[in-house]
Amino acid sequence: MNRIIIMGATSGLGLRVAERLAEMGWLVGAAGRKDDVLNDLKVRYPDNVVTAHIDVTKSGAPKDLLKLISKMDGMDVYFHVAGIGYENSALNLHDELSTLETNVTGFVRMTATAYRYFRDTGSSGQIAAITSVAGTNGIGRLASYSSTKRFQQTYLRALNQLATIDGADVKFTDIRPGWVRTPLLNPHEEYPMTMRMPYAVPKILKALLRRKRVAVIDWRWNLLVGLWRLIPESLWVKIPVPVSTSSASPKDKKINAAEATYDPA
Repeated sequence: MNRIIIMGATSGLGLRVAERLAEMGWLVGAAGRKDDVLNDLKVRYPDNVVTAHIDVTKSGAPKDLLKLISKMDGMDVYFHVAGIGYENSALNLHDELSTLETNVTGFVRMTATAYRYFRDTGSSGQIAAITSVAGTNGIGRLASYSSTKRFQQTYLRALNQLATIDGADVKFTDIRPGWVRTPLLNPHEEYPMTMRMPYAVPKILKALLRRKRVAVIDWRWNLLVGLWRLIPESLWVKIPVPVSTSSASPKDKKINAAEATYDPA
């Protein structure tokens, strides 16, 4: 039985992927902060789901991850889905720093632990994460969000190189969705090229199971990313890249993008 731990499995894409893999016969380690969702998963998939309350912003999270791995008698795939984001033109420091704490510190805390597990035990495995198309460029209204997603993409690339140096049999998958209409996406906002979960989840699963190194979800976003990479920085900084159909309000708006299934606030 294949064993996967999904960090951020209590809503949105993380929850849907956990459900699909449990239905496919995988042993799923579902981790997150919402105990009611974790309990429901365990009730619905008693033979295929092991749960753990893990908060990636806490220093004890790595130990909690290792305990979950032990409960599952090992791990074949670590899938990091937890993340938050804000449309924050005002650069509210609480929101900016919260994004860094979850998307950078929490991300490193967990993926580094997963990598050390595979390397130190000599186990073959896969580390996958949902980053974002936003990480391919700096977006003014999503300054901390887009920057943290670029960090995640670079960190996975660096770990891939480290695995070669260490001789560790670890594969890496960087899944970069555009907007996905999850329950946490602001229902009162319209976002460009929004995808529905029934459309996006199979594509994410395909990228995960095929161990694709980098997968942009979907083809429209792949085309857009390719185009904006051709824009020189001197021109890019003058473009008011839209995030949603409305302008930023005085009150900061939580955007909760594709992977925003985890909120420490």
